[in-house]
Amino acid sequence: MKTVEAIVEVLKREGVEFIVGYPVNHILEFAAHADIRPVIVRQERIGLHMADAISRVTSGEKIGVFVMQHGPGAENAYGGVAQAYGESVPILVMPMGYARHLAHVDPNFNSARAMAQVTKRSEPLVSPEEVPHALRRAFSALRSGRGGPVLLEVPVDLMMAEVPETLEYTPPPRVRYGPDAADVAKAARMLVAAGNPVLYAGQGVHYAKAWPQLQRLAELLAAPTTTSLGGKSAFPEDHPLALGSCGLAIPLAVRRHLDQADLIFGIGCSFTRTNFGTTMPAGTPLIHATLDPMHINKDVPAALGLVGDAALVLDAVIAEVEALLDSPRDAEPVAAGIATARAEWLAEWAPLTDSDETPLSPYRVLRDLGATVDKANTIITHDAGSPRDQISPFWQATAPLSYIGWGKTTQLGYGLGLAMGAKLAHPDKLCINVWGDAAIGFTGMDFETAVRERIPILSILLNNFSMAIELNVMPVSTEKYRSTDISGDYAAMARAFGGYGERVTEVSEIIPAIRRGIAQTESGTPALLEFITCKETRVSRL
Repeated sequence: MKTVEAIVEVLKREGVEFIVGYPVNHILEFAAHADIRPVIVRQERIGLHMADAISRVTSGEKIGVFVMQHGPGAENAYGGVAQAYGESVPILVMPMGYARHLAHVDPNFNSARAMAQVTKRSEPLVSPEEVPHALRRAFSALRSGRGGPVLLEVPVDLMMAEVPETLEYTPPPRVRYGPDAADVAKAARMLVAAGNPVLYAGQGVHYAKAWPQLQRLAELLAAPTTTSLGGKSAFPEDHPLALGSCGLAIPLAVRRHLDQADLIFGIGCSFTRTNFGTTMPAGTPLIHATLDPMHINKDVPAALGLVGDAALVLDAVIAEVEALLDSPRDAEPVAAGIATARAEWLAEWAPLTDSDETPLSPYRVLRDLGATVDKANTIITHDAGSPRDQISPFWQATAPLSYIGWGKTTQLGYGLGLAMGAKLAHPDKLCINVWGDAAIGFTGMDFETAVRERIPILSILLNNFSMAIELNVMPVSTEKYRSTDISGDYAAMARAFGGYGERVTEVSEIIPAIRRGIAQTESGTPALLEFITCKETRVSRL
């Protein structure tokens, strides 16, 4: 058995169904021999984003895998690895490496060394005998603890080398760990004693599949509940205690209840300070439950830290809270306050969400999109910039993993790969990416990948022919040189690639166009709907 065959055999035993990549990396061809489908992208970053989504929308039960050639392929992939690292997403990255005698010779790009700072674990394969051991270490790191990309660089001169012994490999189990019992009891007492506790859920709730426990604790305490962008959909946003998600742009109910809180319980989150997140109110005590002890007190002070899997933490806290309460608290007063704040906020934004003007309001397009799709059978993601801030506060995610939220680092064009990877993992669902005309400039060529690889996503493009966010910071550049202007007929591009493309300019055509686009995806054709929108820069930043 050759080294590359041994690698593929391990992937087969691990249940890998797709390997996303860009040639030449011999793993792709040998995977095809083993009935693992290679998915070939136009550029490396989009492939990493696809692998990223496979892991996300399966709560890490399926690990996304990406491979690429040595040298330029690995160099081009760096950004996608860094994005996954920023989002704590477990993906296996296996670049081909230079031959071992050249691996450390300047200026050759050494992936294991260069990407060590943006991976959870990074190592080169040093011999054929190490295949099962190196991949056992990789998959163990991918399954257990805080997520992140794991990199195994395979030198080109090892690919065809013979593995001397019978391959012995058993997939390593996931290892879960929970918090100290005394700290759990203290947390429960703090939560019960608080007059206005708020629950804040991160994406760790998704990976732990702790959705029922989160809802149970919220209902026990009658606690208003919000999520990070990564945690969006961990709590049903049509629930009376749902505040909506955090981010740069947020609903009024989030800001109001965070500011009124006398205790915030963060579960499965990092509380990372970012320009694209919601600031926690200064001085409010925080209970911080996370998998990574290094995240406690990293960016915000914690009154109490609980280290462990979100499901184990919540199970333990719920048991203690139930022992302290005779019955669940009355949620009606809290729910009424949330409903009042939401109605007040929606009324303020109605001129944009209900606008009949042209060019179209992006808020009207997104409102009609939400009213048209079957949310229970949909996975949607935003892109960086305006699309993220326009959709995330208003879109009510009602089912777990129905919304892929992100934002600690914000690469333009990320959403396309996420939608494509989600569709690979869940071919029965409608998978949507919402992006702007700046984002499509980064990864739009890979809409051809969706067509060629038969990945029928629905792509919603908000085109205002402008870098609208930059208008306020580049007024002279815009006036003198039109530096923020962008052009393009992207619906025509989609048709040229063999997909369905439609440009929409009238309000009356928004919903019919969305229905036509959905019908195209159901027939197996990727669809791109290009909505011509106004240069709207207002977001719900509170």
